[in-house]
Amino acid sequence: MNAGKSTSLLQSAHNYREQGMQVMLFTAAIDDRYGAGVIKSRIGLSADAHVFDADTQFTQLVRRQLKQEKLACILVDEAQFLTQSQVDQLAALVDTADIPVLCYGIRTDFQGELFAGSSRLLAIADKLFELKTVCECGRKATMTVRLDEQGKVIADGDQVQIGGNERYESKCRRHHSALMQSAKNSANT
Repeated sequence: MNAGKSTSLLQSAHNYREQGMQVMLFTAAIDDRYGAGVIKSRIGLSADAHVFDADTQFTQLVRRQLKQEKLACILVDEAQFLTQSQVDQLAALVDTADIPVLCYGIRTDFQGELFAGSSRLLAIADKLFELKTVCECGRKATMTVRLDEQGKVIADGDQVQIGGNERYESKCRRHHSALMQSAKNSANT
């Protein structure tokens, strides 16, 4: 959250396109805050993208696109929502079609648990680059907390709940742990 992932993805797409190269952008169907198939950054940049869900077959989509045009790169936003199989499909495209695939997403949910897509990406990615943001204390924020409608940290709930700054805050591990413990204590009283 708040590290500039979508901004970085859109900048990469722009750089390829500026050189006359074709890219294929994907975003998770579940995140339709800005409309279906729209990648939008907090600073106002946006682009249309193909949507993916758990049933999307990347190999088929990309091979179909390759019949129409040469692709210089595939960019995936919200990569934490990929399945492990989809990560493997994207890796196979890198290896067999020689197309770079850049995936942007977060590692863990608000409870500190890995998403399936993130887990597989961490296991097999050729390179990992961390985009950093900061906690309110100034330390590197590596975690997120989920907020309820009143802005209070909550400790329980479904792994996936779409939202932005109104729903999540980036925290360092120390503050994440303290806030989650406090939320659990409040829930138990």
